[in-house]
Amino acid sequence: MFEPVAPSTGKRKRATSQTIGLTPQPRHPYLTGNFAPIHQTLPLTPCTYTGTIPKELANGEYVRNGSNPVSNDDLGRDAHWFDGDGMLSGVSFPENPETGEIVPEFVNQYVLTDLYLSAVSSPRLRVPILPSIATLVNPVASTIYVTLRILRTVILVILSFLPGSKQPIKKISVANTHIVYHDGRALATCESGPPMRIQLPGLETVGWYNGAYAENEKSEKELEEEKARAVEKQVEKEKVLGQDGGVIAFMREWTTAHPKVDPVTGEMMMFHASFAPPYVQYSILPQQGSPTKISEDPEKAALQEGTRTKQTKMLNRAVSGVSGAKMMHDFGVSRSHTVIMDLPLSLDPMNQLKGLPPVAYDSSKPSRFGIFPRWNPENVTWFETDACCIFHTANTWDSHSHAGAVSGVNMLACRLTSATLVFAAGNIAPPTERKAQPATTVETPRSKRMPFFSKYDPDSEASLYDRASLLENPHTAAGDEEEIEAFLHLGRRQDPLDGDELDDYIWDEEQCRLYYYHFNAQTSQIDHQWALATIPFEFPSVRPDREMHAARYVYGCSTSTTNFGSALGKATKIDVLVKMDVRTLIQRGVRDPPRSVTGAVDTRTMAQVLASSSSSSSSPSSEAPPIGGEEEDKTIQAFRLPEGWFAQEPRFVPASSSSSSSLEQNDDDDDDDDDDEEDNGYLLFYAFHESPSQINPSTGSCPPDSDPLRRAKSELWILDAKDMATVVARVFLPQRVPYGLHGSWFGAEMVRGQRGVEGLRVRLGGWRGRGRGR
Repeated sequence: MFEPVAPSTGKRKRATSQTIGLTPQPRHPYLTGNFAPIHQTLPLTPCTYTGTIPKELANGEYVRNGSNPVSNDDLGRDAHWFDGDGMLSGVSFPENPETGEIVPEFVNQYVLTDLYLSAVSSPRLRVPILPSIATLVNPVASTIYVTLRILRTVILVILSFLPGSKQPIKKISVANTHIVYHDGRALATCESGPPMRIQLPGLETVGWYNGAYAENEKSEKELEEEKARAVEKQVEKEKVLGQDGGVIAFMREWTTAHPKVDPVTGEMMMFHASFAPPYVQYSILPQQGSPTKISEDPEKAALQEGTRTKQTKMLNRAVSGVSGAKMMHDFGVSRSHTVIMDLPLSLDPMNQLKGLPPVAYDSSKPSRFGIFPRWNPENVTWFETDACCIFHTANTWDSHSHAGAVSGVNMLACRLTSATLVFAAGNIAPPTERKAQPATTVETPRSKRMPFFSKYDPDSEASLYDRASLLENPHTAAGDEEEIEAFLHLGRRQDPLDGDELDDYIWDEEQCRLYYYHFNAQTSQIDHQWALATIPFEFPSVRPDREMHAARYVYGCSTSTTNFGSALGKATKIDVLVKMDVRTLIQRGVRDPPRSVTGAVDTRTMAQVLASSSSSSSSPSSEAPPIGGEEEDKTIQAFRLPEGWFAQEPRFVPASSSSSSSLEQNDDDDDDDDDDEEDNGYLLFYAFHESPSQINPSTGSCPPDSDPLRRAKSELWILDAKDMATVVARVFLPQRVPYGLHGSWFGAEMVRGQRGVEGLRVRLGGWRGRGRGR
C-alpha cells in the first residue's frame, strides 16, 4: 500500500532547507495482510468450535507447513513467498477416553533448523542468512550483487563454526515447504536440505533425518556402542544421504519437498537435485518391518512380502540423462515407475557467467519427462514436448496390457504455461524473453513442435493466428487438414459471480490447469497431453490410500477472480476449492481428444462451474452470495467461500465407512466401476476472513499478533468432500495462520506409532534437550 499523499493546492512553493524524504514504496504483497509472518507461537491450546467434529478425526492431527521469516519481514525488498523459516501450524483432535468428547487443540512452532537457531541468536541480523529467491530470479539484479549475496552466505556459514558461535550451520535448509509421514517419523521438508523430523502432536523439532535415523532418536552412548559393534564385526555401517559425495556431499542431501510414500509397500521415494552432474539422484527408503496392513488381495500381499524380505535401501542413485541443473520441486511415482521432470526452468549459479540470473526460464527449450522402473533410475526413457512449468503433480499410475504388463504411465499435474508465478511470488516483473539470433548456417529442420506460448512478433511474416495453426496435434497426422484449436482466446472477461461481461479483454497465456499425460511405454511417445478443464487449478491431492492408483477424484485450489500467474503487486488468494472427477474427464478426452496441447476437455469458465455447483446451499455464513443455475455437469464441483474469506490447501480424511480395503477392487485404471466410497470423507483446510477488523483497509496490515485481544484469528474448516457444500464444523483458532504451502493429515495410528526419541532440539543453550518425547 502507498502512504497517503496530501493533495496539491496548485500553488508554487519556495524551496526550503528541509530534507526531502524518500518516496514511499508499495509494500510487498507477500509480506502484508495474512501473508505476513507471525512470531507468536502457542503450545497445544484448546479451541472452541461450532458444528460436529467427525469421529474419524479423533486423536489425529492436521499440520500445515509454510515460510515464516524471522527477519526481513519489514524490509519489503528481496523477499519471496517461498523464503523464510519453516513454521508448522497444527490442529490436534484429542478424544476424552471416558466421555468420547473431542476438543480440538491448536499449536504452532518454528522448525528449529540451523538457520533459524542462528538467526534468533543474532538479534541484529536483519537480512536473512540465505539469499532470497527473489534475488536469484530477478532479471535486473547485477552479477556483482548476486555474487556478493552468495558470498555473504558462505562467509556467515564459515563464521558459525568459529569459537564463540552459538549455533553452527551444518545444513542450510529452512524446512518450510511440506510435512509427510514415513516409518514412524513426521518429516518437514524443503529442497535445500534433508528432511527434519518433527514430533506429533506438539510439533517439537527432533533433528535432521539422514535416511537411516534422525538426530536425538538415539543417545550418544547407543551410537558409540553401535559403531563399536560395527568395527568389531567388520560390518558396513548403514548408509546415509550424501555418503561418498566428496566435497559436495552436502548437496547430495538436498531432498525434494514432495517425497512419495507408497500406500501399499510403505516405501518412500525421493529425488535429490543439485548444481553438479549427474544433477539428479534418486533414493528409496523401505519401511522397516512389515507394512501396517497386509492387503487382502493375493497379488498385493505377495508384493508386500517381497518388499519386506528382498528390497533394501537405495540412496543417491544417479538418474541418467538430465540435461542440467534445474529447479525441480515435484515428481511422479506409480506402483512400478517414476517420472522425473526436466523442464526448461534452470537453477544454476553458473548462469551468472552467461549474463543470466541463477534462476531462468527458456521457452525455446522443450520439457522432458524421464520415466524409469522404480528401482532402476539408470534405465530412463525420455519423452519430449512443449516447454512448460510444473510444480505439483496430483497423481501417477500405471496402465496395463491385456497380458498384465505395464503398457504406459499416466500422470496428472498442474501445468503452467510460463514461469510467471516464480517471479510474481517475489513481486518481480517477469523478464522479456530474448529473441533468437538468426542462424549463421543452414540447419536441418527438427521434428519438434513450436512452443505454444511464443510471443507475437509484428515483424514476422506469419501472423499470430497463422502460427497458431502450426501447433502439433498429437492425434493428427502431418498434413491432416483437420482444424486446429485456436492458440488465443480473446474476448470479454466474464464476471465470476453472475457471468456478466466486463469491459477489459484478456490474454489467456498465463494458464495453470490440471493436465493429463499418458506416456506410452511401447512406442516411447506421449499419446495424450491436454488439460482436463480450463479453470485455474493448483495444490492438488487425492485420497491418501488412492495415491499411485487410478484415483477417481482430485482435490485442489482455485480462484474466482484471476489466475495463479499473479499480476505484479498482487497476491493470488484461494477462494474456491475444487473437486474433479478425473476418471470421467479422462475418458471423455480419450474418446474426443482436444485438438491441440493447449486444448481442454471441459471448457467451462469458473462462473459456469460455480453456477452448476450447490456450494452456496450449506455455506457457513449467510453472507455468502447466492449462486444460481441448474445442476448440469457434476464432473467438476466447486465450493466457493463466502465473500472476504480465503482458504489454504485442503487435505482429505476418509470417513470410517470407506476404508482402503473397500476400494481395492477398483485398483486398475482400466476398471470403469464407480468408486462410490472414494469421496466419502472430509476436506480440512485453514480459512481466514479479511474483514476490516482483521486487516486494516488503509494499511493492509493485521493487528499486532502479540495482543491476544486484538490479534487476527483464523479458523479450521471441515468440509464434506462428497457434496462439496456442507461445512460440518468450524474450529475457532486463538490466532491467525498465515497463508502457507502444504499440509498433511496424520491419523491416530500415525501419532501413536511414532518412534521414540532421546531428546529434542531447543531454541537456546544448545540443541540437545533431554527428556523423552511423546
